Amino acid sequence: MKVALAADHAGFELKQMTVRRLEAAGHEVIDMGTNSGKSVDYPAYAIGVAKAVSAGKADRGVLVCGTGLGMCITANKVAGIRAVGPCSVDHAVMSRRHNDANVLCLGQRSLEDRTAFAILDAWMETGFDGGRHARRLSQIAELEKNWRVPK
Repeated sequence: MKVALAADHAGFELKQMTVRRLEAAGHEVIDMGTNSGKSVDYPAYAIGVAKAVSAGKADRGVLVCGTGLGMCITANKVAGIRAVGPCSVDHAVMSRRHNDANVLCLGQRSLEDRTAFAILDAWMETGFDGGRHARRLSQIAELEKNWRVPK
């Protein structure tokens, strides 16, 4: 699987470990930065990964910042993205099975490495159940396509 991956400065160390873990599992990783712990603004990195996934240049995306929250909010602004920041393996599994989540957001400051990797592994290994869940995702896609700010 091709995975686009990025982090801001607060997620740089976990991103580096995640690259190695994904590659060891046989995934192709597109590392979209950042490349140091020097302070950067997270939206540019979240947008880059989200656009890569939305455009089909990557099958899935992984974003890392201090909490995962800012990355998740930003990525979800891109049409076709279903970014999640699960706090447990069960949430990661359900985000894939029922929501076909395509971007995983992790928090380097809020998750122990062991927990982050358990979430990552479960999320990468879990498929989408389809069925009634596909119908619901179609409703979300319709909203993305037709939403206009009320006047």
